[in-house]
This record gives sequence, structure tokens and C-alpha cells, in this order.
Amino acid sequence: MEGQPISAIVTGAGSGIGKAIALKLASNGYAVLVNDLSEASAKAVADEIRGAGGQATSTAGDVSSETDVAAIHAAAIATHGPVGLLVNNAGIAHQALFEDLEVKDFDRMFAVHVRGTFLMTKAVLPTMLEKSAGVIVNIASQLGQIGGIELVHYSGAKAAIIGMTKALAREVSSRGVRVNAVAPGPINTPLVMELSEDWRAAKKAQLPLGRFGEPEEVAETVAFLASPMAGLFVGQTLGPNSGDVML
Repeated sequence: MEGQPISAIVTGAGSGIGKAIALKLASNGYAVLVNDLSEASAKAVADEIRGAGGQATSTAGDVSSETDVAAIHAAAIATHGPVGLLVNNAGIAHQALFEDLEVKDFDRMFAVHVRGTFLMTKAVLPTMLEKSAGVIVNIASQLGQIGGIELVHYSGAKAAIIGMTKALAREVSSRGVRVNAVAPGPINTPLVMELSEDWRAAKKAQLPLGRFGEPEEVAETVAFLASPMAGLFVGQTLGPNSGDVML
């Protein structure tokens, strides 16, 4: 990229897919605001980026909180300028049969994934529209397309993100802002490792590729969608998913 680096926010970037995305974007020349619920994790990733010669700052915050989202956005602007790229990656995992789900588990799942995506997008979109330029990439999941046993609340939240991506893309694409989603399959991350060994073994056996993906493989997909080379991609959901979903 030429000139001033594009200011980017990656939420939930203290580990796993979010960390890989932050590292990849920084290596591509973006100035990255690394967000995570854990201040220590966010700082460690930002330090790693700076150690490699990239530009990064960090801030802790819960994307389901309006107050925290305002602070995350303000920190990005203060250090790197108006945000040109938002990656809504923050997420949580929880496993339970539907009849065992508690309301608090359902509500928290939707608060982080769906409300968090909404609040972060709401924060950065006005400036993107004002400038007629910007990219938003939402991290969904292949389970939002096909569902998952013991993951009704997770699958529902990710399906909502895919629907939001399509609808917002129809609203803002003609105004210079591209919105797309990435729906990874099972990836070797701390989040997936929270699921049971039985679930992971059964899922691996279902995959045509025969293996889980790596965070860096998802990061490459995000980097592509963020780039000018993806100029024709609008409201799309790309699937680095080991063949779990074929569209």
C-alpha cells in the first residue's frame, strides 16, 4: 500500500484466528488496532507486530458493551486515524445440547457475536460512508450455514452474522463500502480446543480434506477480501472450511 497506512481494527485478536489476521494485515502494511477481552493478550500481539517492524497498538474491551466499543474505536482513531478496515472476529464458544442450554448462555453468545458485530460496525461505518471508502469483514462460521450438534446457539449467532453481512452489503456497497464474511470450518485454535475431544474427532472424520485448518489460512482469506483484488466481492461468504460446506 502506498502513502498513509490504512487504519484497521481486528476484534478478538489476542489469539487464534484474530491473532493470525492481525499479524497478516500488519505484514501487508496496515496499522492495526489489536482488540481482545484480555489486555495482556492484546498487548502481546501488538508487541509482536511492532517487533517485526509493523504498526500496531492494543486495547482491551468487550465488543458487546457500547462503552467499550466507543473506547476501542476512539483508540484506533487516536493512534492510526479514521478506520478503513474492520474485522469483526471476536467470539466465544460454548457446547451444550439444546435442552441443556440456559438463557444466559444463549444471550451471551448472541451478545458477543451478533451485538458485537453490530456495535463495532455502527461505530466505524459513518466515517467510511463519509469517505466513500472502507471494508468490513465479518468472521462467521460454516456452522452458521449447516448447523452443529450441541451448538444451536453458536450456529444461530453465526447465521445471523451471515444475514447481517448480506443485508448491509446491499445498503452500503453503492456508497463505497464493501462488506463480506468469512465462514471458517474447524480451525486449530484455543476456541475449538474448548469443544469436546469426541466432537472434534467426529468433525474431523466428516471433512473431505481430512484435517482442521490453521489460523493463518483464514487470515489469508481475510487479507484477500480486504484488498483491492476483491473489488467484485460484495455480500459474499467465503469458506475456508476443509470441504465441510461446498457452495
